[in-house]
Amino acid sequence: MRISKLFLVAATCAGLTACGDTLGEQALLGGGAGALGAAVLSADPFVGAAVGAAGNVLFCKTQRNCY
Repeated sequence: MRISKLFLVAATCAGLTACGDTLGEQALLGGGAGALGAAVLSADPFVGAAVGAAGNVLFCKTQRNCY
């Protein structure tokens, strides 16, 4: 069980570092990763999705290597 949680956490981190081409894609990728991370941590997936979406959009807009 510990290995599967570790895998999900790693997948969530990878999802959060993925930038989409548009604002919608960035929000969708971040929201999905945030919801998955919240589910792994037994937290509210809606809050996780909101935080993940905002975080990924902010990350992608402030980094030079993203669109």
